[in-house]
Parts: sequence; structure tokens; C-alpha cells
Amino acid sequence: MIAKPAIRAEAERLFAAFKAAGALPVDADILQPAGTLLDLYGEDIRARAYVTADPLVGEMMLRPDFTVPVVQAHMASLAEEPARYCYMGEVFRKQEHLDARAREYLQVGFEIFDGAAPPQADAEVFALFSDLLQGLGLRAVTGDIGILMAAVRGLDTTPRRKAALLRHIWRPARFRALLDRFAGRAPVPPARAQLLETLAGGAPQALIAAAGPLIGLRSEEDIAARAAALLEDAAAKPIAAPEAAMLYDLLGLQAPARAALDHLRGITPLLPAIAPAVDRFAARLDALAAHGIDPVTLPFEASLGRTSMEYYDGFTFAFLTDGNRPAVASGGRYDALTAVLGQGRQIPAMGGVIRPAMVAALRGAV
Repeated sequence: MIAKPAIRAEAERLFAAFKAAGALPVDADILQPAGTLLDLYGEDIRARAYVTADPLVGEMMLRPDFTVPVVQAHMASLAEEPARYCYMGEVFRKQEHLDARAREYLQVGFEIFDGAAPPQADAEVFALFSDLLQGLGLRAVTGDIGILMAAVRGLDTTPRRKAALLRHIWRPARFRALLDRFAGRAPVPPARAQLLETLAGGAPQALIAAAGPLIGLRSEEDIAARAAALLEDAAAKPIAAPEAAMLYDLLGLQAPARAALDHLRGITPLLPAIAPAVDRFAARLDALAAHGIDPVTLPFEASLGRTSMEYYDGFTFAFLTDGNRPAVASGGRYDALTAVLGQGRQIPAMGGVIRPAMVAALRGAV
């Protein structure tokens, strides 16, 4: 793809601003190994990645994003910290929409690796993006997936149920269905109820033997373990109504950031596990205020980012236009991703991307 001159010029402007903010320019190969890297992006990007096979190295994909390869490169190096990186280049994603959404487009981004002051890093990235996008009439919104994850981890329920909820945080409909079932607000589906009745009537091994020869990749041990897990889950007590109510409250929380903080402080005694995440939220608002961002008017949505990158685990943000269009800019914190790619080494990290084509269009340049 050859970008229009106005789009390329906008990308160069943003890239220069990121370099002026102290970021080291980096690049990533257009052709990336799939496998583990593709799993890290989450369901949405996995479904939209262009994947091919190489006879020597296995599955490869066209670069859908820069963050994962940048994190991988940083974690493999001995770079000093804090470290700041910026990048500019094409990314590739399939589109299911019938409109003119691009399948190949320029992306410009900025990432910070800084374990000393994560709230300040969050504020630095957001404020930098806010300054670069001034005058475009965009709606800025912030969120924090870390608060929701902390609430799930603190529930008085089985580890298996907590793991299921955490796994589906980025699938809102599935998460809600699980929460409804675990809280006793939804009936057990008929097929599941029938299966549980069958399993309760005899040992899994005997039922497996009676079913005939094994077909597929699962071993008899795998099937028996799954049957035991289903029975264990069926015997688990429901999530207590007050805890479930607080979690439902979090899912729908939308308010100006300072008011959201006050609300979260109010429910923390009922969900004490969220206290550290709420403290980080408060520190971030103070850091944003120091950058001239007013927390009293800054929009906050606790679920922001749950339908995008599955590696987000803390602060999230987006700059949006009116209507159902992709975000002009978005980003978030991804501390856990650095641990996955760091082979035991972890560094708090935060970043975001801007679509220069959308910025150029808003400026009337294309």
C-alpha cells in the first residue's frame, strides 16, 4: 500500500512528536511468527489476522499490531529502563464490515516500560496523545480493566470459576452469562443439566467405557478430569448476592473519573480485593491532573477495552469520533504481557497507537 501524501505526512508528524518525547524509533518485521504471539492478541485479532504457512518455520502472519513484537524485543534485550519506544508502519487486519474500513493501514505508536512510576507513565501517554489530537473534536474516554480483574480474583468462589471469569473478561456476553450462572441468576441449560444428571449416576470411567471407542484427540484421562470438574462446579455454592451485585455494578460503571473514584471508594469495603487497584486509579488521576487533565470532567468507563486487545490488564483509553467508527487512538497498560514474553522477568508497561489516516481525514487533508 502506498499511503496518500497527506496521510504519510500526518504519520511523520506524529512519529516526530513521539521521538521528541524521548522515544527510541523501532521497527518490526511485517511477517511475524504466529503461534504463541497470535494467542496473545485475543479472539478478535486472531479472527482477523492474515495467516500463512512457511514450510521451514511454520505458521506466519502479517503484522496486525506493533505492541507484541516491540514487547518481545524489549524483554529479550538488556535495555535500560525506563525505556520509551515509537514506531510507524502498516498493519494488516481482515474486516467483516461491508463498508470501506481499511485492511491495511498506517499505525503510529508510543510505548513506555517503567516500573518506578506506573501511574505517571499512564498519565504521560494519555496527556501526550491528548495534546497531539487537540482540535479534532474527539471524545476522550478512560477505563481500568485492572479493577474488574481484581474484583473477580477476590470473589468468594472456586478457583475454577474465577479462572473462567478472568478468561472471558474480553468477551462481555460470555462473561455476563457465566456470572449469571455462577450467581444463581440463570438456570442451568437443559443439555448441561442432563449431562450432570448422567455423570452423577455413575463413575466417569464406566460411562466412557459404555460409550464405545474414543474418537478425537482427548484421552480418557482428559475426559474424566473434565467430568469431575463439571460435577465440582455443579456442587459449588452460588456467588453471594452482595458480591455479585457489586460486580454487576462495576461492569456498568460510567461516570466522570473523579466521581467514579468516589463510587469505587464507597464499594471497596464490600469488595476489599479491589483496594490496591482503586489506589492505583487515584494515583493516576493525580498524575493526570499534574498534566493539566481535569479528572472532574474526564469520562471513565470501567469496561473500556474489554472488546479489544486481550493483553490489557490496567488503565485503558480511547479517543473516539461520533458514530460507529474505529477509535482514532487507543491504548492501555499490559504489565502481564511483559511477564509472558519475558520468561519470568516482568516490567510494568503502557502504550497506545494512533491512526494517521483518520487524523488526516478529520483535518480535511484527505
